[in-house]
Amino acid sequence: MPATVSFSVTSPHGPRTVTVSYARVGSGEPLLLLHGIGHHRQAWDPVVDILATERDVIAVDLPGFGASPALPDGLAYDLSTVVPALGSLCGALDVDRPHVAGNSLGGLLALELGREKLARSVTAFSPAGFWTPAERRYAFAVLLAMRHTAQRIPLPVVERLSRTAAGRTVLTSSIYARPGRRSPEAVVAETLALAGAEGFAATLRAGASVRFTQDLPGLPVTVAWGTKDRLLVRRQGVRAKQIIPRARLVRLPGCGHVPMNDDPALVARVILDGSR
Repeated sequence: MPATVSFSVTSPHGPRTVTVSYARVGSGEPLLLLHGIGHHRQAWDPVVDILATERDVIAVDLPGFGASPALPDGLAYDLSTVVPALGSLCGALDVDRPHVAGNSLGGLLALELGREKLARSVTAFSPAGFWTPAERRYAFAVLLAMRHTAQRIPLPVVERLSRTAAGRTVLTSSIYARPGRRSPEAVVAETLALAGAEGFAATLRAGASVRFTQDLPGLPVTVAWGTKDRLLVRRQGVRAKQIIPRARLVRLPGCGHVPMNDDPALVARVILDGSR
C-alpha cells in the first residue's frame, strides 16, 4: 500500500519540510526506483513484483509528481535541491545507500545520487543529460506537447481512447514502443498524472542547462537504452558510455523511452544484474 514520509531539508530561507509518497514491497538489499518527468511511481508497476523477489523495493513519486505534494516555497526543482532531498528521503526510511534505478529524469537523478556517493549501484534507463542542445530542444518540445494534450483533452475522451489499443497508441506512443500492452486504467492514471504534475514546468526549466559530464569511478553503473526510444534517441547511450567508460551499456530491443512497460522481464533482469 502507498504511504507518505516527511523530512526536513535546508533552503536559503531556513529548513523546509518535504513530503513524498512511496510504495515499498519485497525484501533484500534496498532498491530505490525513480520515474521520469510528468510520470509517477506506477510507471514501475510492470517490474515491481519481479524485483521484489530479490530486493526491498521502494518506488517513489518525485516531489511535485504523482501523489507527492509540490516542493515548499524556497526550494527549487534543480539537481542541487532534489538530489539531497532524495538522500534525506533514504535517511527518513532508514535506508543506507540503496541501489538506485531510474528512467529519464529519474535516470539522471540516479546518476547524480551515485556521484554524491548516495547509491551502491546505479541503473539508468534512457537518462536525461547526455543530449546535444538540439536533441534537448526536441525532447522538451515533445514533452510540452504531451503535457498540453493531457491538460486539454477531456477525461471522458481519455477514458474512451484508453479502451482500445489504437487509442492507447494515440495517448502514449511517444514513450512506449508497445502502448497496446499498457492497461486502460494505467493510461488514464498517467495521463492525469502528467496533466496535474505541479513540478513539471519548474523541472523542465531547471533541465535546460543540465548535462552529465562526470565519470563515476568505483561505482557499478548500467546505462540501458531502448532501440525504439523516440524521445531521447539511443545515440545518447553511446555518449554516456564515453563519459562513464566503465559503465555497462545495454541495448533494449523493441523498447521505447519507458521500457518497463515494453519488456518487464528484460528491464527487471537488467536491474537485478546491475545491482548484484
